[in-house]
Amino acid sequence: MEITKELGREIARHNSVLVTGATTGSPFWAAIGAKEEGGIVIGLSPAYNEFDHIKTYNLPVDYHDLIVYTGFGYSGRNLLLTRAADAVIITCGRMGTLNEFTIAFEDNKPIGVLTGTGGIADEIKNIVDKARRGEGKIVYDSDPKILVEKVLELVKKEKVIEI
Repeated sequence: MEITKELGREIARHNSVLVTGATTGSPFWAAIGAKEEGGIVIGLSPAYNEFDHIKTYNLPVDYHDLIVYTGFGYSGRNLLLTRAADAVIITCGRMGTLNEFTIAFEDNKPIGVLTGTGGIADEIKNIVDKARRGEGKIVYDSDPKILVEKVLELVKKEKVIEI
């Protein structure tokens, strides 16, 4: 989880806001890293309220400046989470990470994949190849610093408005 913590630090170092699923695992470690670096962390929870977040979902509230309680469960939360972000970064992960990736890919969002972290992150290239839908706006790297810089370059290209 140290590499994911470093990812959170790098996001904060670039004066970017970390938006997470307000959950355990990698998102939690990224939040810790971002807060250690003085960053801002916003969480989108699947729960209806703080009580539901803690008691029903068993999710943490620490290391977030703000948690939005969506009440939409995991799949609804994932849709809001990916749409609220300028880019999505995939690290480790299981089914929820795959869901977030497919939403971001379908929405043609900039996506960064932190390779070498296991789980879904290390399967993304395979999934994209087998899907035969093009490569999308995906960058890959095993170094959090380099990955964040690559993702921010994609975001900058998105924000250029031609008149």
